[in-house]
Amino acid sequence: MAASLSADREGAKVLLIEREERLGGVLKQCIHDGFGVIRFGEKLSGCEYSNRFIADLKNSNVDLMLRTFLSKVIKVDESYKLILSNKKGMIEVISDKIVFATGCRERTPRQVAIHGSRPSGVYTAGTAQYYINIMGMLPGKRCVILGSGDIGLIMARRLTLEGADVLGVYEAKNEPSGLTRNIFQCLEDFDIPLYLSHTVTKLHGRSRLEGVTVCRVDDNMKPIEGTDEYIECDTLIVSVGLIPENEIPKTLDVPISKHTKGPTVNQYYETKVKGIYACGNEVHVNDLVDYVSVSGEAAGKFAASKKNNGGQEIEISFADDYAYVVPQRVKLDGTEYVEFFFRSKKIREKVTVIVSDGDKVLFKKKYQFIKPPEMEKITVPIKDIKSISFRMEVD
Repeated sequence: MAASLSADREGAKVLLIEREERLGGVLKQCIHDGFGVIRFGEKLSGCEYSNRFIADLKNSNVDLMLRTFLSKVIKVDESYKLILSNKKGMIEVISDKIVFATGCRERTPRQVAIHGSRPSGVYTAGTAQYYINIMGMLPGKRCVILGSGDIGLIMARRLTLEGADVLGVYEAKNEPSGLTRNIFQCLEDFDIPLYLSHTVTKLHGRSRLEGVTVCRVDDNMKPIEGTDEYIECDTLIVSVGLIPENEIPKTLDVPISKHTKGPTVNQYYETKVKGIYACGNEVHVNDLVDYVSVSGEAAGKFAASKKNNGGQEIEISFADDYAYVVPQRVKLDGTEYVEFFFRSKKIREKVTVIVSDGDKVLFKKKYQFIKPPEMEKITVPIKDIKSISFRMEVD
């Protein structure tokens, strides 16, 4: 929605394609607050946040197609043919530019190789959230949560508030995957135990989940023999990470980052394929929806401009201390500053982030703590540079 509104303000003819019946993506099932603090200066629910964009869309010239699937994109000369399907049948649309803003999907239990059959009572965290917040149905009464990602932590609290007994949150890593504030607000405030270096190895039950086996894992996250423990439960909530939704961009040979699993982009959210842009959680998983909207606005604005994605670009390099840095490229077109987002690969204390152009230091900032779950944002001057590299130094 942010990309569509931004492109519309630039005078482009815009079509917004949405596969669901209503706009808003996952936000429409997020009834907890904490959204919009940066953008609107107040704490909103996900529904309230998305409704502000929906209201703006109603007053725009953006064309909207709901309950419509994008099946395929075909390159035709300098344009793209989009093959769409909805209740009216197959539809073809020609466009010069495409902005992909398809977000992420959740990893499933099968993708983390949990043994057992396929009993009911096993849900991804987002599916469980949909059942409770949209359908008004409680998934189960005795719940185990695998993974300490933010959605999993929020669902631990939500299930508790609805009367379920959350037996524990089990995390294979030796540190939590979610934001620190969610550890306090969702677990500690409700006395929900967190077990680090633990995972679920087996499901028990055929028609309905009857229990799970959990065990400790070593530093390589391999199960430690002899540490198995059976837990009687009727529900397993899986919150083991998000995967950017990039199946169609891959068919267009859009380069995908091995670090973020999303398209590589420059500061204008251009991919390396002319006319193709990507933004939001499709590029990398953001902590805050406010940043998702900002990236959408940048992608929409530049896609609507008369400029093309030609011109000199330089690749960003970063040390092994970093999980990733976005954008991965910078276009040298006279831009004076670029906002970068990054995550540390592990917890670091008293560390200095340094961005350099050869021997010239472009940016330096000291951090008391840097944690992988908490994304960092910095603004770096890039005027008259030849290279950009990121490194960390321990104070």
